Amino acid sequence: MSGNHPDVIHVKPTGATIKIAQIRALCEALSMKPYEAKMRVVIVTDAHAMNPSAGNALLKMLEEPPDRTILILTAPQRVDLLPTIVSRCQLVRFNPITRRTIAVELVKEHGLEKQAASVLAAVANGSLTRAKTLVQSDWLRYRNWLITASGLAAPEQLGTRDTGQLLAFAETLSTRKEVVSDSLAALLTWLRDLIVCRYAPECIVNTDLIDKLHRVSEKNPVSAVMNRMEAIRTAQKDIGANANLRLTLEVMVLRLAAA
Repeated sequence: MSGNHPDVIHVKPTGATIKIAQIRALCEALSMKPYEAKMRVVIVTDAHAMNPSAGNALLKMLEEPPDRTILILTAPQRVDLLPTIVSRCQLVRFNPITRRTIAVELVKEHGLEKQAASVLAAVANGSLTRAKTLVQSDWLRYRNWLITASGLAAPEQLGTRDTGQLLAFAETLSTRKEVVSDSLAALLTWLRDLIVCRYAPECIVNTDLIDKLHRVSEKNPVSAVMNRMEAIRTAQKDIGANANLRLTLEVMVLRLAAA
């Protein structure tokens, strides 16, 4: 439960990738017998993040696996992994938990109102653990701040906003490295809902903001919203490629204003 068992080894990306040095260290650790348990378990989280050298090093281990060792690799989809690695593994699929199930659990265990629980269930994207984390971090309040501070509560006015304000938001966001990914995803979801609410309002994620979504959507053409979505997606890709965080966010906010 504490994550400190000597025979449970956890390997995960350092930065954007799992490096060969990590796999070599793993191979060295597995050359020895388990310390306490009869079996040893290795969990490689986000195995698709292995660079080619790391993937090939792990492949050698999978070809001749150590005794009394179970290796678990997690990835969003098997096509993200080397075919040679997939062929040496047993595929176990984990389907996302339904929004309804997550929402019911949040109402029952955390006392949330049904609407708030529904929103968090949608944002959690099928993960109950993530939904509970969102509750603990007061995510809805933070989301509201993001939408307002970014200027996306009124995208049609972004072009007239002071550049200093835009850059100040980028700076503030860059100081919260641990939530940057989730923050950009939240802004992207807001913009997505601005389009979806026109054609399929029953499919929006931010259901507690539906009235506001309709008002904002009427003032912003779909093409402009999509341009702003592309600005955020570009920032996500650049951050994933280890680009300078603050500079990337500054470029993003300027592109949001120019869209």
